[in-house]
Amino acid sequence: MKILVTELMWDDGIEELRKLGYTVDYDMELGRKREELLKLLPEYDALIVRNETRVDTEFLDAAKNTRVIGRLGVGLDNIDLEAAKERDIPVIAAKNANATSVAEYVMAAMLDASRPLSDADADVRQGNWDRKFFTGYELNKRTLGLVGMGEISHRVAKRARAFGMDVVGYDPFVAPFDHILAETGVRPADTLDELLQQSDFVSVHVPLTKATKHMLNKDNFPLMKSHAYVINSARGGIVHEEDLIDAVKSKQIAGAYLDVLEKEPVQKDAPLAQVESIRLSPHIAGLTDEAQSRTAMLIAQEVDRVLNGGKSICAVV
Repeated sequence: MKILVTELMWDDGIEELRKLGYTVDYDMELGRKREELLKLLPEYDALIVRNETRVDTEFLDAAKNTRVIGRLGVGLDNIDLEAAKERDIPVIAAKNANATSVAEYVMAAMLDASRPLSDADADVRQGNWDRKFFTGYELNKRTLGLVGMGEISHRVAKRARAFGMDVVGYDPFVAPFDHILAETGVRPADTLDELLQQSDFVSVHVPLTKATKHMLNKDNFPLMKSHAYVINSARGGIVHEEDLIDAVKSKQIAGAYLDVLEKEPVQKDAPLAQVESIRLSPHIAGLTDEAQSRTAMLIAQEVDRVLNGGKSICAVV
């Protein structure tokens, strides 16, 4: 049987599939070559994608012999799940494989905001010794607001609590006795506005849907503290980027850390790239070596399970 990998996949996952006897064709740029990809699809029993490959009805109609689609990650906004379900094609995601890496990214962002060591290093190398300017502040007793309270937020909360932070969360789908509230010490907020008003850092952990698109915008940025930061490692489009720029420039908030953008990659002359207090990274929150190895191995094993007649524990449809 043949498997096509259209985007970046760690070598150990590809080798695992080959050891299992599959023919694996791998082109990490194929997700961007739409016409070429559509012509190739009928040849394959399984497809493995990331977030750039657009799995829509045209894609699925071309994938006539595909029995399973593996997603190297957890975001699903690039996949038409209803269309896959109609065609009886299971879609499996790398459930929680990169959750720890994303949680550590959030902690790194907060530490960078409170103690900007790279800026201090650059300043010292210019011959300066400005100890007062780089004094910074502690995370201890600061408040972290988590928008969405799934597994990644749970891991963020555990780490933030270890730093002595107060953690508040907003998620209308979390019940009072779910683990993040019952066992992690997160205080529930009744509304998003309430969370924004309390938080020194606001970290976003929700999928991009019609309900969450631009949920942080010009209407609620003024509710935040003037020294607060937004951290988005979830999906571009949840934060309204133009409104964010205005909020930072007008000093309604201090800044932001954006790992995901509405249009990726960002152009060097884009408005976001001109605001120093908005720190950008190239969609890497979940891209540690360890997370990518776990993700690749999990998807390889679950694709194999489905191709051999089993049901995946990571199936989303």
